[in-house]
Amino acid sequence: MAETLFFNALREAIDEEMARDSSVFVLGEDVGHYGGSYKVTKDLYQKYGELRILDTPIAENSFTGMAVGAAMTGLRPIIEGMNMGFLLLAFNQISNNAGMLRYTSGGNFKIPMVIRGPGGVGRQLGAEHSQRLETYFQAVPGLKIVACSTPRNAKGLLKSAIRDDNPVLFFEHVLLYNLKEDLPEEEYLLPLDKAEVVREGKDVTIITYSRMRHHVLQAVKTLEKQGYDPEVIDLISLKPLDFDTIGASIRKTHKVIVVEESMRTAGIGAEVIASINDRLFDELDAPVLRLSSQDIPTPYNGNLERLTIIQPEQIVEAVEKMVALRV
Repeated sequence: MAETLFFNALREAIDEEMARDSSVFVLGEDVGHYGGSYKVTKDLYQKYGELRILDTPIAENSFTGMAVGAAMTGLRPIIEGMNMGFLLLAFNQISNNAGMLRYTSGGNFKIPMVIRGPGGVGRQLGAEHSQRLETYFQAVPGLKIVACSTPRNAKGLLKSAIRDDNPVLFFEHVLLYNLKEDLPEEEYLLPLDKAEVVREGKDVTIITYSRMRHHVLQAVKTLEKQGYDPEVIDLISLKPLDFDTIGASIRKTHKVIVVEESMRTAGIGAEVIASINDRLFDELDAPVLRLSSQDIPTPYNGNLERLTIIQPEQIVEAVEKMVALRV
């Protein structure tokens, strides 16, 4: 086992897959000489050269379209979004092209590409750099959506995403890049369509993903001292949802809280709750409780920014309220 930073775990995944498969290449702004905005591609330019670590102009729609075309020919592009919010400029290429070409071509083309980069609410990055694009893309057919949350799952999931024959949106949280964890020295891959039971418990199921996994675990430390026994599930796969894992937990606890950094309206939580009500309504002892960000542009002011997203103390309060309910 070796202690590895989150961004280096991602770098290792890309390096290993590029060494394994010559069809894998990286493109994006500042990924080459500069090594990426968060150093995920640091030094890979020297190792693989400018044709496989390709610096692009500031033109997300253009280089995303180029990557789709490259994928159609059998290459495996990895797009780095300097900030995932910028990829709204490539929404057409991702949704109409990457997501649908396998279907509209009658299966003649596969689109094995990964679109990855930093997103989420950082520290005073302002509204335009605090986007949570998973909510924008969840309705697009043909896409897989993954949100990593630890160095271990970041590496294992990215390797699987690169090998997948479908377009994968791979979300990394901007505040997790310096997280550390011991990683296996041997190669490993993780499934793209499975949630992780982070903590087993019997009182209430807390469903979360990305950075909110860590806010939930902070709250759990307080809850354990108070005698509560919550089960924590990290979704990881946002599309498709792993309802085998979700259902097994709900049939045990019969109470659910969804914690997300996405905004409340049309967020991932909204889809999770709708699916739970469709499939598992009779298992619920209380309505599902949703803890989401406020439906406003994220303020630049640090104190106001903190107030827009869910904090550990709010999760503690929600569990206390939920577990106190008796039917």
